[in-house]
Amino acid sequence: MNKGELVDAIAKDAGLSKADAGKALNAFVSNVSGSLKKGNSVQLIGFGTFSISARAARTGRNPQTGAAIKIAAKKVAKFKAGKALADTVK
Repeated sequence: MNKGELVDAIAKDAGLSKADAGKALNAFVSNVSGSLKKGNSVQLIGFGTFSISARAARTGRNPQTGAAIKIAAKKVAKFKAGKALADTVK
């Protein structure tokens, strides 16, 4: 499912126009992204938790040449599925 299909499904299920459903989805993504940028996690009971994790710097290998390269430390977004979502997809 891509973003357009998700907007269509939200519009149909919630009885909204596609424009309103698109605005709601964009607002959700924007607020989750903003919260993660501030270092906060977002927990949706039954669905899952969005959080930030720090990845340490490490040494990797260039697959073409085999030469060692340095990979910088960075923060990455993580998602952990909640119990209800995990049980749904079993």
